[in-house]
Amino acid sequence: MDRKAEVKRRTKETDIALSLGIDGAGKGDIKTGIGFFDHMLEGFAKHGFFDLTLSVNGDLHVDGHHTVEDVGIVLGQAVKEAVGDKAGIRRYGYFVLPMDDALCLCAVDLCGRPYFEFVCDFKKERVGTLDTELVKEFFQAVSYSAGMNLHIRMLSGENAHHMIEAMFKAFGKALDMATGLDERVTGVLSTKGSLG
Repeated sequence: MDRKAEVKRRTKETDIALSLGIDGAGKGDIKTGIGFFDHMLEGFAKHGFFDLTLSVNGDLHVDGHHTVEDVGIVLGQAVKEAVGDKAGIRRYGYFVLPMDDALCLCAVDLCGRPYFEFVCDFKKERVGTLDTELVKEFFQAVSYSAGMNLHIRMLSGENAHHMIEAMFKAFGKALDMATGLDERVTGVLSTKGSLG
């Protein structure tokens, strides 16, 4: 099974090309124009074993909002497309990830219904050139675009860099679990007989 997706999105604010391989080796080639965001997406790909290629030309002269949110939209679309009809997948995934002082819980349900909960309070407004408030915007865009339940809860943490990195890595691990194939699953894992 070759679970891959290519998504392009072009607006007056961003021009994005993304390629995602669910069953990958964790290779990332990412250029968003926001260095710390690139680093976080590389961690997501590496620890989720996703092959992710991403090129973005965004209106960073305004700020990073459109770039970060639109990448979330496109990544969510790619996840949705790559898992297809969801036959044979585990559907649920979760991970609790430590990153020095930070401890993050992430849980995913690829049920086809978007729902997002984010519990975290950053003490810094920026890490590198990434506004910390955009982290929530990114994950919310992924959740709604992919049609997934996504819960992210920072259990502890002081350092914003560590907290954000823990989120992206935990999300990668949880999504890897949820998209993983289980030979015991026939069709889709739902009493209704469909996910979507």
